[in-house]
Parts: sequence; C-alpha cells; structure tokens
Amino acid sequence: MTDVVEQGEEGLTKSALKKKAKEEEKARKKAEKAAKVKEAEQVREAAEGPDYAAAHYGKLPLHQSQSRPNRKRTDIATLSAKNDSEHVLLRARIQTSRLQSNKMAFLSLRQRTDTIQAMIAVDDKQVSRQMVKWAASLSDESIVLVHGTVVKSPESIKSCSIDDVEIQVSELWLVAGLEGRLPFSLEDASRSETAPEVEGQFSRVLLDTRLNNRIIDLRTQTNQAIFKLQHAIGDLFRDYLNNNGFTEIHSPKLQGAATESGATVFKVGYFKGDAFLAQSPQLAKQMAIAADFERVYEIGPVFRAEDSNTHRHLTEFIGLDLEMTIEEHYHEVKELLDGMLKTIFKGLKERYAKEIAVVGKQFEVEEFKWREETLTLTFREAVDLLVEDGVDREHLDDINTENEKRLGRLVKAKYDIDYFIIDKFPLELRPFYTMPDPNDPTLTNSYDFFMRGEEILSGAQRIHDPEFLCRQMRAKSVDPESMKGYIDGFRMGCPPHGGGGIGLERVLMLFLKLNNIRRASLFPRDPKRLEP
Repeated sequence: MTDVVEQGEEGLTKSALKKKAKEEEKARKKAEKAAKVKEAEQVREAAEGPDYAAAHYGKLPLHQSQSRPNRKRTDIATLSAKNDSEHVLLRARIQTSRLQSNKMAFLSLRQRTDTIQAMIAVDDKQVSRQMVKWAASLSDESIVLVHGTVVKSPESIKSCSIDDVEIQVSELWLVAGLEGRLPFSLEDASRSETAPEVEGQFSRVLLDTRLNNRIIDLRTQTNQAIFKLQHAIGDLFRDYLNNNGFTEIHSPKLQGAATESGATVFKVGYFKGDAFLAQSPQLAKQMAIAADFERVYEIGPVFRAEDSNTHRHLTEFIGLDLEMTIEEHYHEVKELLDGMLKTIFKGLKERYAKEIAVVGKQFEVEEFKWREETLTLTFREAVDLLVEDGVDREHLDDINTENEKRLGRLVKAKYDIDYFIIDKFPLELRPFYTMPDPNDPTLTNSYDFFMRGEEILSGAQRIHDPEFLCRQMRAKSVDPESMKGYIDGFRMGCPPHGGGGIGLERVLMLFLKLNNIRRASLFPRDPKRLEP
C-alpha cells in the first residue's frame, strides 16, 4: 500500500507549510520591532523638538579652497588658564570620545604631541541632543573643526597634556572621516614599553605591525616627539657647523665606482652601464677640501647593501658628514666633532625637554649622561678594560658589537657616563684612505665615538698625498685606476684634512634608548622592507 503525503494550499507538504508559517511569523515580529523602534525614534524626536542646532554641526563639503575668510586658528599647545573665556577655532583629530549621557559628551582632541579635553553639552540655543549624539558617534582619528570657548578646569585633567583648561564646544564640523577600521588603537600604540600586557585589557602593538601601518603609528604623541627631536638634531648640527665656518654641500648619490668596498654597494642600471648608490659622501667631501672649500658638511642619504637584520642597521639612513682642513694635528677634527655632539646633547636637553618627556612616558630610560671633558680611551686602553673584565685578549683584534656594549657598561659603571671616544684604531680595521700613526704604522689617526655602548661616529685624518694613497689602496686590494678621478684631485695639491660621519637615526635611537633604529626612521629601509 502506498503512503499518501497530505498536501495543503498550493500543493505544499505539511513540513513546508510549517516552515513558511515560521518565516512569516519571524518577518512579522521583525516588522513589529522595526515599527516600535521607529515609533520610539519619532516619540524621542517629538520630545526633543526640531533640531535647532542643525546649523552648528555636520560634515563639511569637500575642501576645494572655495573661500578664504582669514579666521584665526588656535594651536592647542598655546592654551592655558590665561585663555579662560576666550573663543577659539581649531582643527584637530579626535583621539577618543565618550558619551556621558544623552545630553553630554567628552572628546579628547589632539594636535601633534598635545591633547585637550572638549565638552559638548546640550543648551537651549547652540547644542541639541542630536548634536551631542552625532559628536559621540564620530570615529576616533576623525579630523574635526571646532568652535568653542576655553574654560578653566576646577581640577587637573590628567588624561590630556593641556590639563588646566577644556573647550566648551559650540560648533563641530567633520573635515575628514575614516574609511574602514584602524589597524590598532593609538592608545595601545602609546603604552609604556615596560607595561605588562593584561589579556582582555589591551594588546601589545608589535613593531612590524606598526611599520606596516606607519601612517597611523606616526600619529602617536611619542612618534610626533621622536621626529621633532630628529629634526632638532639636524638643526643643531647645521647651526654648530655654520657658526664654525663650514659650508653645506650636496654630493651626488649616483657614482661610477664603489667608494669603500664593492661588497656593500647597491648596483643600479645606468643607461647602457652600471652605477652605484653612494655609501657615503666621503670622496666628494675630500675633493671639496682639495678644491679649497676648507670646511664642508652634508646632511643626506647613505646607502649600505649589507644584509644586516639587526636593531641598529638600515640599508638607507641619513648621514651627518663633515670634513675640514687640519692645521697642526688631527685632534683638531676630533675635538670639533666632540664639541658639536655635546652641543647637540645640550640643545636637546635644554630646548626639547617637553618632547623628551613625551617619549620617556613610553620608553622609560635613564637620562643620557655626558661630561664636559669627554672621556677618551685609546683602542689599546679599551681592550685592556675588556680584558680586565674577563674577555680573552685573542678575541679583541676588533671590538665587535657584543664587546662594544660590554665596554659601554664598564664605562658607565666606572665613570657614570653614556658618551665616550676611542682613538688610535689599528690600521687593518680602517679604510684605505686613513692616515697611519706617525710613530706606529700598525695604528691610525682615527677615532670612533660611542653612545650607550654603541658606535655612532667613525672618522679619521685622511691621506692627502697621492702616491702614499695609491700604496695604501693596493695594500687594501683596491685598484687605484678604478678611482683615478679621486686620486687626481690630490695630484693638484691638497691640504691635510680629516672628518667623520654620523648616523642620524642611530644618535636619535641611542639618546632616547628606543631599542630599535627603525623607530628612529620615518619609513625605514632594511633587507626585508621597501614599503611603505
């Protein structure tokens, strides 16, 4: 006997009818819920009345320089209790927002390294509930234009750098919003490096994540301060040398031959041949001395094709280089370099204390220390210190990175300083153009400068006699014919001279103890990174 399946309307089975009924019931409930929400919204809007603040907030039209009313804008950094009751107009980012109630919201507004609290509260004329709700809905990192009044705060606002006043908002306009989610919060990206990570409370933002999203990372107050300090180092370097009779030059970065060692240069196609990216402006500086410039310096990019994936190496960095004539002794150069660096340290400490303090909140570190009379050790004295500390002398033909740091710790413990000089390096450790010591041909008139146990400057007296230079080149397996133009400059007569080269990012990293040179480079380049 064949079973008969009962069918209802339109020939549907009982199970299909039940499914249809469930879907209809679900749709009905959804519609009822939507109707209730709409009704509640209408009741709320009716209770609130017309949006009398509609002319005081919203999204601005695309900025195409339509007009120029010349309204004065205010920097957050300039505000304090003395500005109480003043009306201000400013553009800023929303760092955070918090809806206190349906009548009040708080915004933290940020410009570079400075933040200030803004309060938006319902009143009878300027601010409506709709305006408060809209303000609180804006995404963090949105750019807004704010009209408001400065009001002295009865107590310190600890969450903001400007802690004695807040802004009572009367108008709020969205200049630029966000498309998509932030890769990480700036709050997480700004936390102290020594703070323990607590699961569920915040996430540690890894360096690679930061560098992959560098634009967002650079917005943190810490990074704003870091790169203000980077600018300051270049500025202080330039000012010191300008005041000491130097001329700034700009050497080419495309060269026909490797300047120091073919193993560490980038080769690039150059029409039908090859060129090399400059490892330093070394040769150009020396030729400028031969051309009677007397004292020259340069701030510019340096390229090193070294496959070094360390905390202190980049394939492209900014070099601070100088070269000068010598009147009597190469220590004239060493002393000028020393004076220049101490002027930079002092200038940073005295003129940029605010920025150093901002960085210090995230990278908690002891203050960088130096003394007016800089400690100078010979290479042999430095080796003796390491041997006394237990390092095998046979392993100290060169002072490697590990022993550099060890030496830095020894100097710190013995002298309580972070900055010192090593003089008289062995000939075998220096480039072909380094002048040998007149009394010991195994040594050279050369020096390195150190910060927190890491080398930041290398320099020396250069060989200015062409025949002697050629002999030294051959001894270092460099063919003089490959650098004929360089040597010819000395054949026309060149005064004794010396100089040095400094890595800008390395100085910045070590002064602030950022622990990785990539934090001191705007968009770092290393063997594994060419973007962003």
